[in-house]
Amino acid sequence: MKSPTANSGTKRSRIHVPASVATAALLLAVTACTPATSAASAVSPGGTAGQDAGVPALEVNQAAAQLLPESIKATKVLRVAIPTNEPPTQFYREGTQEMTGANPDVARLIGEALGVKVEIQVANFDSIIPGIAAGRYDMTVSSMTPTAERMKVLDFVDYMQMGSTVAVAKGNPLGLNEESLCGKKVGVLTGSYQLTVDVPDFDKACTDGGKDKIQTNEFQDTRQAVSALTSGRLDAVLADSPILNFAATQNPQIEIAAKYGFAPVGVGMPKDSGLVKSVSVALTTVIKSDSYVKALGKYGLESSAIADARVNFAQ
Repeated sequence: MKSPTANSGTKRSRIHVPASVATAALLLAVTACTPATSAASAVSPGGTAGQDAGVPALEVNQAAAQLLPESIKATKVLRVAIPTNEPPTQFYREGTQEMTGANPDVARLIGEALGVKVEIQVANFDSIIPGIAAGRYDMTVSSMTPTAERMKVLDFVDYMQMGSTVAVAKGNPLGLNEESLCGKKVGVLTGSYQLTVDVPDFDKACTDGGKDKIQTNEFQDTRQAVSALTSGRLDAVLADSPILNFAATQNPQIEIAAKYGFAPVGVGMPKDSGLVKSVSVALTTVIKSDSYVKALGKYGLESSAIADARVNFAQ
């Protein structure tokens, strides 16, 4: 069955799709560990410092730049929170503290369209929303799904689409998919859509059917969860499709059992801060550019491209 389009407005659905592992052989090797919070490289207006080769720089959208809050106009810096090492969406270049991947590239393109420097701040996913609330970050480009709960404290602008994936041990010995996880030991990332939305939905279906709830195990990154899966401590891992697809290409001990719920993810920023106006205009410029498609294509994420930068469209 065809996945929902980026503009369907449909909540991530429970659609079982035959698994296919996206190729990402062009990616560089990544470091095994990342700090909980750190600063990565920035990009200057009109330049591509930190931007990967092959992605053309964007001209400044003056209308978007004029809409920036006065505080950011004054500093000409946009502090962007991005999660820890999760290839291909974000990871450190081998031997450096420079972040690359689809999310950092999109963040830098937004900065170019706004004519500001982008300062990437690496943080654990579950610390990003509190960090924005505390004023440590101006926004996040972290594959965050715009849920109604998150939209109580953040404004969102769509920038990409992706689904969720069930990863299991090679051969899928338990015959699992997203509809057969009741009572199973399942790894999820702390604060993720899979933990906060999918698991409660699955648990309700389990209890309604007289079965045990999922035995949820939380992890700070997918690498830790996959390690627990391959060591036999978990029956499955739930995470964003690009991340587990890539993990499966790198680890012959796991495979993708199911994919479900294709829907947009958004750039998040403080609620009613005014930043959403400038970012939405900038993202419209980004999405219509060749640079956007090339940035996603470098990481095998062409199918994640969207056509419209919608504002506050809850999933």
